[in-house]
Amino acid sequence: MALVSVLVMGLTGYAWAAMQGLVNGFTMTDVIGSGGGGDKPADGARDILLVGLDSRTDAQGNPLPKDVLAQLRAGVSDGELNTDTLIFVHIPNDGGKAVAISLPRDSYVDIPGGYGKHKINSAYARAKFAARKELQTQGVTDEKELELKSNQEGAKTLIATVEKLTGSTIDNYAAINLLGFNDITKAIGGVDVCLNRAVRDEYSGANFKAGQQSLSGADALAFVRQRHGLPRGDLDRVVRQQVFMAGLAKKVLSAGTLTDPGKLNGLVDAVKKSVVLNQGWDIFGFAQQMSGLTGGKIEFRTIPVVNMDYSTPEDGSAIQVDPRQVHDFVQGLAGPPPGAPAPPPANGNASTTVDVRNATGKTGLAASVSQTLTGKGFIAGSTDNASSRKTSVVRYPSGAQAAAQGVAEALGGKLSLEQDASVPPGHVTVLIGTDYSNSGGSSGSAARTPQQLTAAQPSTPATPEPDKAITADGVTCVN
Repeated sequence: MALVSVLVMGLTGYAWAAMQGLVNGFTMTDVIGSGGGGDKPADGARDILLVGLDSRTDAQGNPLPKDVLAQLRAGVSDGELNTDTLIFVHIPNDGGKAVAISLPRDSYVDIPGGYGKHKINSAYARAKFAARKELQTQGVTDEKELELKSNQEGAKTLIATVEKLTGSTIDNYAAINLLGFNDITKAIGGVDVCLNRAVRDEYSGANFKAGQQSLSGADALAFVRQRHGLPRGDLDRVVRQQVFMAGLAKKVLSAGTLTDPGKLNGLVDAVKKSVVLNQGWDIFGFAQQMSGLTGGKIEFRTIPVVNMDYSTPEDGSAIQVDPRQVHDFVQGLAGPPPGAPAPPPANGNASTTVDVRNATGKTGLAASVSQTLTGKGFIAGSTDNASSRKTSVVRYPSGAQAAAQGVAEALGGKLSLEQDASVPPGHVTVLIGTDYSNSGGSSGSAARTPQQLTAAQPSTPATPEPDKAITADGVTCVN
């Protein structure tokens, strides 16, 4: 997305020649059909599914050599192809702000095609395995053909899963594998990131100092793949992916990246051997549509989450999401598809800004509560810590008792209400005490937070919550 938008912004004929070589060298797959053409979608926006594949093959289905896998620190494959990064991108036809919405890999969702409810990152693998088995039954033995055709079916099922969850129709599909991510970050000379504290993780190979630094290759992969040892586990990994993509967009959108023939050639080569696009996507037409995009017009967000430690019947611990919350959240940013029924009358939540104060001493609880409320239609206010207290309470300004009651009900209905003249009009403040439970309300026992599911971590500076937008304008420090 960043690449094609830069190439139409008055660059040299050399850049256009490279662009043509890039387009001619893309690997295309028939996963969407005629809906992936070059015309602007009729609903006023283009919706794209970006996928990061934990793949041990290149875009053409060729196995990666063992020495390359070792360089990537890919680890031992469990035999399944998981989609560890899923991002839904909404781009208005009128050149307005693009929104990239992350779907956490462990989100527990319904997978169309009779597969039932499972983690969303397994949708691709389940359909691919079933297709591969069917192809072998039909007598197909060529390994490359099996890989390409089964991957196609995996992508189709993943697209259907995301469409069902978000309520939007996917117009275009783009997938990148481990090797491509490695090579692209090297080609552009690295991406600037910033960490609140130093980290070391043997699972991903992450070993980074605190503060701002530039990462590329295997280090960049480790940065976006680490989840062990992070305070909020997969949610922190999602934020890592968002700030990295923001940094990538900023780097590519800068004038100095693609005016360098060496970097441009390296970028084109990396993209051609590792990126798969849906058949019929008119990249030139898309580039013209995207020509006015700048770093400040790209936002990154995350779908609302209900429970980070949801116990499933057969998939172990997963992330529980409410399909209605996710649908409303995405449609609130993206807008409904054409012909969709009119939305129900507003319930009034959208007129209330909720500030959350964590008085338990448990890192990340204010952000979690704020995200729950945002998923129910309230406006996310500030999150912060407060002096320790036992009881949870919702404080409201004069005349806002009904709004406070709505917030309390959204959190289980058991929080007490207090009028407080210091709360500004249009706001309510939630003070989370140690009696707060993760099912909402006051139960006499403290909430179980994602931090309790991992080893104890030192306290860290504030990190951007998943419901706060990240843009490609600067470098944001994260966990």
